[in-house]
Amino acid sequence: MHIIVPIKQVPQSSDVKMDPVTGTMIRSARSSVLNPLDLYALEAALLLKERHGGTVTAVTMGPPSALQILKEALSMGSDRAIHLTDRLFGGGDTYATSYVLAKAIEKIGTFDLIITGERATDGDTAQVGPGIAAWLDLALATYVSTITASNGTHLTVERLIEEGYQRVQVELPALLTVVKEIAIPRLPTLRGKKRAMATVIETWDAASIEADRTKIGLKGSPTRVVKIETPKVARSCEAHHADGDEATLAAVDRLLDFLEERNLLKGVSHG
Repeated sequence: MHIIVPIKQVPQSSDVKMDPVTGTMIRSARSSVLNPLDLYALEAALLLKERHGGTVTAVTMGPPSALQILKEALSMGSDRAIHLTDRLFGGGDTYATSYVLAKAIEKIGTFDLIITGERATDGDTAQVGPGIAAWLDLALATYVSTITASNGTHLTVERLIEEGYQRVQVELPALLTVVKEIAIPRLPTLRGKKRAMATVIETWDAASIEADRTKIGLKGSPTRVVKIETPKVARSCEAHHADGDEATLAAVDRLLDFLEERNLLKGVSHG
């Protein structure tokens, strides 16, 4: 079984910065990590590899700093790593990103399954996985919490839905997006880290995957961030110190008056 896992380098949630001119995210290698939700996809792929045999290929699109997350994937147990990097890819939205990943998967060749994380923590759209499936015309199951069976031609999975769980069967090759319930991600081992250091990571650009330049990067993205604003929270308040019974009663009366001024005590009387 050959499983492909697209992964993404994202800023740590405490260090997200946007370019006010282009509306794109500023990505710094120093503060970037492997998208936490992609770890579950990697673990699901590695478990299937251990049960059924085969290989796992990790692929990412990003700047040179994205090499670090491919090394992390290799240290966890992935067999192959591919880095898609080209200035032409910069600023791409989910449409352009899923197109580039789909073209890379076409170049990789034969595969049985693609597993992605539920979403990326920076964009939070959950669109890239389904987008890849659309480009490649694959069967798709989203929010998969359990892979219950595999017979080589089909997978039986359980999807997390609002009403509970839904069991479905998908024909291979297929694409799954998985949620945290799928597995607990393993930690890289020392042996894995040594192997990652020795493994050659393949680098492909737009020409390598024969990408249509009208569908990649900022120019090929049908959606744009046209304006960024930082919300301003303005609060006016007053403090009351209840040091005794009279002060407490006065504070309560003031609170009730405050609520009445804003018409928040309809039908409620106080005396």
